Amino acid sequence: MHHRGFLLLALLTLLALTSAVAKKKDKVKKGGPGTECAEWAWGPCTPSSKDCGVGFREGTCGAQTQRTRCRVPCNWKKEFGADCKYKFESWGACDGGTGTKARQGTLKKARYNAQCQETIRVTKPCTPKTKAKAKAKKGKGK
Repeated sequence: MHHRGFLLLALLTLLALTSAVAKKKDKVKKGGPGTECAEWAWGPCTPSSKDCGVGFREGTCGAQTQRTRCRVPCNWKKEFGADCKYKFESWGACDGGTGTKARQGTLKKARYNAQCQETIRVTKPCTPKTKAKAKAKKGKGK
């Protein structure tokens, strides 16, 4: 009786192992042609409508192409793209002649093999000092 129980247990274990191996092989096959390629070249994220929001990014590897969903933040800087991430220093003083202030950024990360500049300079208009005065007046009225 012990011998028969042992054989039944061994048979069940063998079936379970072969089933697990078969499932693992199916998963590898389902990966498709994209899993075989090692050097994918990805393009920029192109929004589906307007210039920001949800969109798609196309990748190529040999004769294969794939599309993945992506998102372009609506506050991105068009000059250097959404795939170039920079570490910025503090804003400089306001230039009275141009009415702008500037700061410099150093490349921190280039996503999807994007072509990014190592350093960039961005400017924005100086904020008028009337906001500070308006806040001060509100405080005095209380």
